[in-house]
Amino acid sequence: MSMDPQLQELLDKQAISDILQRYSRTLDWLDAEGQAGCYWADAAIDYGFYKGDAKGFLPVVMEIEQASVRRWHMLSQPLIKFHSPNSASSECYGIASAAREQEDGTLGGNIYGGRYLDEWEKREGSDGPEWRISKRTYLVDWKVPTTDQPGFEPDPELPLPTAKITESGHPLYRKL
Repeated sequence: MSMDPQLQELLDKQAISDILQRYSRTLDWLDAEGQAGCYWADAAIDYGFYKGDAKGFLPVVMEIEQASVRRWHMLSQPLIKFHSPNSASSECYGIASAAREQEDGTLGGNIYGGRYLDEWEKREGSDGPEWRISKRTYLVDWKVPTTDQPGFEPDPELPLPTAKITESGHPLYRKL
């Protein structure tokens, strides 16, 4: 049975948007397997500090993320253009932060703003056709230092819970 092309495009846009959200989430929760599922292994990746394929990128980016005691990524809704039923381009903005323990024992780091320029391919996966990133270029637009970030003990003035995620398998992480 053939699907209406406009409906298929909406479904494909949602699938691509879901992968972009999974990209952020799997970095924050240190889920290397989930992160690998965002890219085709042969995807061309250019983050400036790394240029190569996605298979080689995964251990590099996970090591960077694991070095932080707290990390947070948020991506905007992407603008997506389809070139064919199996290829697309997208651009979205992103904000990311990371905190590490400083010499004085406080947490600090940077907040980064940038954009993700992605190429997508729909290929045959283990469960049928699926979209993944086939090429990514990340551009940094700005960076702001952060100091004295919340620790992992409740602050009496603002007693919000925090999670210390230092390795994969955190008890609050749910496979979605």
